[in-house]
Amino acid sequence: MLSLKRKTFKEVVFDQFNNLLMLAICFATLYPIWYVLVNSFNEGQDAMRGGIYWWPRMFSIDSYLAVFANDGIMLAMGITVAKTFVGTVIHVFFTAMVAYAFSRRELIGRTVYMIIGTVTMFFSGGLIPYYLLIRDIGMLDSFWVYIIPAMFSFFDLIIFLSFFREIPDALEEAAKIDGANDFKIFYQIILPVSMPVVATIALFHGVYQWNDYFTGMIFINKSDLQPIQTYLYRVVAQSSSNQMVAATSGNVFKTVSSQSVKLATMVVTTMPIVIAYPFLQKYFVKGFMIGSIKG
Repeated sequence: MLSLKRKTFKEVVFDQFNNLLMLAICFATLYPIWYVLVNSFNEGQDAMRGGIYWWPRMFSIDSYLAVFANDGIMLAMGITVAKTFVGTVIHVFFTAMVAYAFSRRELIGRTVYMIIGTVTMFFSGGLIPYYLLIRDIGMLDSFWVYIIPAMFSFFDLIIFLSFFREIPDALEEAAKIDGANDFKIFYQIILPVSMPVVATIALFHGVYQWNDYFTGMIFINKSDLQPIQTYLYRVVAQSSSNQMVAATSGNVFKTVSSQSVKLATMVVTTMPIVIAYPFLQKYFVKGFMIGSIKG
């Protein structure tokens, strides 16, 4: 039988300290989310008195009714869903196609392209030149400003490239013997066997598209094209939630406040990705482990 080594007093103390530290970090991370959730489900006028920390004092969903009664937030949610889906599909397909080309040893100038791409990961032209570029190509107040500038990422290319290099060359050689060209090999062989990395990059970019508020804030002036995160930013930063409260009539208007509507809006905009993340975490971990040295 294997004998288990007993921990020393210092090791026990160290383990307990680590456990307490991790519990404190988890509490500091999760409690703000819980606080927003609890206060969003409390009656708005009552919540203004304060003292709500762990559970709603007067449970109410009127703040959420005020949020969903507003046409602006539902339109913004539709824009976010559309740009997340379209942007993710295009980003994954285009980045994978470029990465496959980079994985070919016969690509002329591959080293130069890699150096140029690596430099762009650390240096950029800045916000003003970027804004002027977007303006000159006519993408201001356009849905495509969410899609085209984000359709390629050199960081994601490196992840794709690491995975493609692990695919046996025999698969491509057999396909070429059967008369398949590079495009057919990519569509029918490389992509099907690369579903783990495809799913990983799709999750990376999908989370980015869902959480991105900066693009809508800088390049979009039309209210019918702003995503939900930009809408949330303007609600919080500009106190436009007062307009949402004013647009709600009847008994709901009497029980909500601008603060409770803000909190409910935060929950509505962030909860979908918060709920989805634990189920998708394994793909994020797998994405970072792709290309690592196998033991």
